[in-house]
Amino acid sequence: MDELHVIVLPGGGYHRHAPHEGEPVAEWLRGLGHAASVFEYPVLTRHPGPLDAVRARVREVRAAGAARVALLGFSAGGHAAGMAAYAPGAAPEEAVDAVVLCYPVVSMMLEEHRGSRENLLGAGASWAARRATSLDLLVSASAPPSFVWHTAEDGVVPVQHSYLLGMELAAAAVPHELHVLPGATHGIGLAEGSPAAAWTTLCAAWLHALP
Repeated sequence: MDELHVIVLPGGGYHRHAPHEGEPVAEWLRGLGHAASVFEYPVLTRHPGPLDAVRARVREVRAAGAARVALLGFSAGGHAAGMAAYAPGAAPEEAVDAVVLCYPVVSMMLEEHRGSRENLLGAGASWAARRATSLDLLVSASAPPSFVWHTAEDGVVPVQHSYLLGMELAAAAVPHELHVLPGATHGIGLAEGSPAAAWTTLCAAWLHALP
């Protein structure tokens, strides 16, 4: 099987990059036998700036010889990963083979997380712009295999985001896993020492089983 290169996109509300959701995660992935790199996509930059940058990074990784490329993103980084995976218009060399979304911002139609929405779209974003950047509304049958996890009582990005995405992945018959794990804390990264740390074992098995 060709080696998988996983591009890690840290969270941070589209205004910063959370360090604990970057290199420590890439190190964990390398320990599983995957190639991994951290990409600090543009923040405080309006759409489609982050999307274009992530797709350009996918092209770079493929040009460097990676046969298979996956994206793994946290929170707003999960939104950036999902946009690159699900939004139409990707060139063949920008398509990803899998996507892992960790407590992702999914819907720009919901009130939470307002910070991510306003940093990406502006405070006065139209309903059309919000719909066009809601991951659940972008899922199609051609979407890549997806692994999604969230904590049940996340008070920053509510678990409803992942439920909305899971329903659309199921409706489109996209191969996927959706895990809702105990906890109320947002932004927990590898979640070491908490029940939500189970996501790493589940995700490792899922990545290993990818075709």
